[in-house]
Amino acid sequence: MSTIPDGSPGRRPHPSPDGPGSGPGTAETAPASRPKAGRNLPVAIGAGLGMAAVVIASVLIQPMAFLVLAVVAVGVACWETGTAMRKGGKNVPVIPLAAAGVLIVVLAWFGGATGLLLGTAVSVAALYVWRLSEGATGYRTDVPAAALVLIQVPFLAGFVMLLATSEASEARLIDGAAAQVLIYLFAVVMSDTGGYTAGVLFGRHQMTPRISPKKSWEGLAGSVVAAALGASITLWAFFGVSFPLGVAFGVCVALAATLGDLSVSLLKRDLGIKDMSNLIPGHGGVMDRLDSILMVAPVAYVWFRYLLG
Repeated sequence: MSTIPDGSPGRRPHPSPDGPGSGPGTAETAPASRPKAGRNLPVAIGAGLGMAAVVIASVLIQPMAFLVLAVVAVGVACWETGTAMRKGGKNVPVIPLAAAGVLIVVLAWFGGATGLLLGTAVSVAALYVWRLSEGATGYRTDVPAAALVLIQVPFLAGFVMLLATSEASEARLIDGAAAQVLIYLFAVVMSDTGGYTAGVLFGRHQMTPRISPKKSWEGLAGSVVAAALGASITLWAFFGVSFPLGVAFGVCVALAATLGDLSVSLLKRDLGIKDMSNLIPGHGGVMDRLDSILMVAPVAYVWFRYLLG
């Protein structure tokens, strides 16, 4: 595109941080030399199915395996985001941030909501102690940048731990806590898939051109419909929740997932990067896959507490 994304004359545009497969679809046509998906779909689908199989197996077979998986994912996501921050000129402690992320997730698993809040508070306080030795230069930006990593990754991930360890109402088919995690993740996947499909097929109207030019209103509609359908069916099948409440749950999931995707897109655009890393073939980095999942976690937690008591 010839226009500058942020509309500021003379300012060098940042590279677009989004692939068309992220969030609620695409409103732009890909170059003729590339597939419309904008990425290697067979590789991306294979990697996505492999990750899904590992997550489902860990939830159903061994809960502690799910904790280990979460610890690894959060630690890597903190490392990716901290590294990206440093490349963008923010002096944040990458390794301590990853360690703090692991601590927060573990405390949320074993200590519930109290552990989540305590771990987050201690980690944020530790940032101030760390920053004392670095001098005044950059203080106004370094501490908020590091705190953003802690809130955006491990704090939000802590709500997944609360779902996985909650004393939920017994589900019809499997353990109630496991059912909550799977329904929540399935709704997010449906939102992303519906948004991507609708965006590719029907995307014409840009939703947030200054943040993520490839997101479309048609893609958002696809996200909402798919998430509402998937959530209503699975909530009824596992817990007997009425379809209207399931639809409302799915709509909230789609909106939160879109917000999560856009927030990470905004961060990547500000840092001038396309992906957080290239660890996952066809997907970018771990954080590129967790963006919508993390933002939906507290929404799903509140909904399940309302629906199941």
